Amino acid sequence: MESNLFHLQYAIDTFYFLVCGALVMWMAAGFAMLESGLVRAKNTTEILTKNVALFAIACIMYLVCGYAIMYGGGFFLSGIADVDVGGVLGDFASREGGFEGGSIYSAASDFFFQVVFVATAMSIVSGAVAERMKLWAFLVFAVVMTGFIYPLEGAWTWGGADVFGMYNLGDLGFSDFAGSGIVHMAGAAAALAGVLLLGARKGKYGPNGEIRAFPGANMPLAALGTFILWMGWFGFNGGSVLKLGDVASANSVAMVFLNTNTAAAGGAIAALITARAMFGKADLTMLLNGAIAGLVVITAEPSTPSALTATIWGALGGILVVLSIVTLDKLRIDDPVGAISAHGVCGLLGLLLVPFTNDGATFSGQIIGALTIFIWVFVASLVVWAILKAVMGIRVSEEDEYEGVDLSECGMEAYPEFVGGK
Repeated sequence: MESNLFHLQYAIDTFYFLVCGALVMWMAAGFAMLESGLVRAKNTTEILTKNVALFAIACIMYLVCGYAIMYGGGFFLSGIADVDVGGVLGDFASREGGFEGGSIYSAASDFFFQVVFVATAMSIVSGAVAERMKLWAFLVFAVVMTGFIYPLEGAWTWGGADVFGMYNLGDLGFSDFAGSGIVHMAGAAAALAGVLLLGARKGKYGPNGEIRAFPGANMPLAALGTFILWMGWFGFNGGSVLKLGDVASANSVAMVFLNTNTAAAGGAIAALITARAMFGKADLTMLLNGAIAGLVVITAEPSTPSALTATIWGALGGILVVLSIVTLDKLRIDDPVGAISAHGVCGLLGLLLVPFTNDGATFSGQIIGALTIFIWVFVASLVVWAILKAVMGIRVSEEDEYEGVDLSECGMEAYPEFVGGK
């Protein structure tokens, strides 16, 4: 009887992991659609190319060395063979009085679930550096980010390793349920480093401090991308429960789904109202970023808040993302899609809210963890971007930027039948 229960739980938990991983993979389409909608028409093909290519790069690099660095204690090119990917992860306890199961699932399903998180972190970088970065410089950075920078900070957090042998974030009271800091703030930190070295798009900021709007080419695509991300986030947060095959876990999954959804709704409405108060209009781009901000905030801890608390947390993210986007523009930090604000600033907010409902987390632990993640990813990324800038250049020419990177980088236009769409 216990053997049958073991096999059943193993099958359920493994299948749940795979389905949630597929949902997170679908977020790659969300990022691609959102970003292609928010950039100008002349840069659409290139950003679609980046999103497809970075996902493929992430899958290969995490297979070659990233997973081993993060969970196996290995290092460069140590290979996934150093980590058990064919057996069972988790524990199984047979005790007198009946079956008591832990987290039991195929290790291969764990790898699949983790690799799509790596791709998500890299996708965040794509939108922030859009419209003026060289395609191949970006792809080379993706190799380093997904194969080394992200896995190392992941080892210090979810992997349980000490930070350069000095301290363990978990022991300090750091908690990040599904990756507000580990995934989203990390991606934003890498993006910020690139943006600072890259500079703003030509004509974005005037000589007298004026900020010029560069409207996106396709708002329906941007809205579609946001809905795809919203849907994929159920796998992102729900899968992080790590199991489904018992009553307690099933209830936890249901609560995580509920809180994820209501936080997104709270963020969207709060951003819409904030934009109306500040600009006098219902700004669609702020509404979309508000939904994403709410999702990022709740990702740090979607299992312990009440639904009302999750809504309030999402609303705080929605307000913050509007203020952050405006502030970064004033600082002349050009982020075409608002990724640094939605994923970075709101990722930090999510981390800081965790101790309010999770007794296992401390404010000091959350702050130290956030600083560790940000400083490592930002500094490491800055070094890599600087090397790429010196060796191959990271910015297209002024002429190519004016004509659009679709033609200079990809040799084709996304909308060739339209004339004058630049």
